[in-house]
Amino acid sequence: MYTLIIGNKNLSSWSLRPWLVLKMLSEPFEEKHIDLTASDSKARILACNPAGKVPLLIDQQLHIADSLAICEYLADCFPAAGLWPDDIASRATARSAVAEMHAGFQALRSELPMDVCSDHAGFVPSAAAQADINRIISLWDSLRQQYQGNGPFLFGHFTIADAFFAPVVWRFASYHIALPGLAADYAIHMQQLPAMQEWHAAALAEVQ
Repeated sequence: MYTLIIGNKNLSSWSLRPWLVLKMLSEPFEEKHIDLTASDSKARILACNPAGKVPLLIDQQLHIADSLAICEYLADCFPAAGLWPDDIASRATARSAVAEMHAGFQALRSELPMDVCSDHAGFVPSAAAQADINRIISLWDSLRQQYQGNGPFLFGHFTIADAFFAPVVWRFASYHIALPGLAADYAIHMQQLPAMQEWHAAALAEVQ
């Protein structure tokens, strides 16, 4: 059985991504939590991952750090799950979207940190954050227009791309970011996933 070491569900966007992939695979795994707000959090993380970050996936003797590396490993372990689209063009598009999310949107990350259980009504993003928001909305809308005939996710069926944008779904909800049309439908679908509801309930339990 896999072990996934994660941070706070209310705060850790990077932890959500591989956790959601494992849940969508219906693959049993053990969760181990490190409270990122605790004074000993850094020491606890370093004890299991010399890179000093969560998440970390443990598969017997193999330790895999970084959310994208973990998701890529799971895609290799479960090829029939279609965690990347089958055709080469769609797969390249999905990888491009994931890479953009993995490395970009710095203003969004800075101004709209994931805070699942908070209500930031009245939040006004800077021009830089609004540009990031607009880019994500445009990307979601474009992918949903292209793949909506294949299902409700970005590429029709669930892929790593959905896992990588899942924290943005919570960001947009808690910061009251208005979404148009297909982007709004996608965000609602993601929020209603049983796994996302499970994450939300656990986040609430952390802060109560």
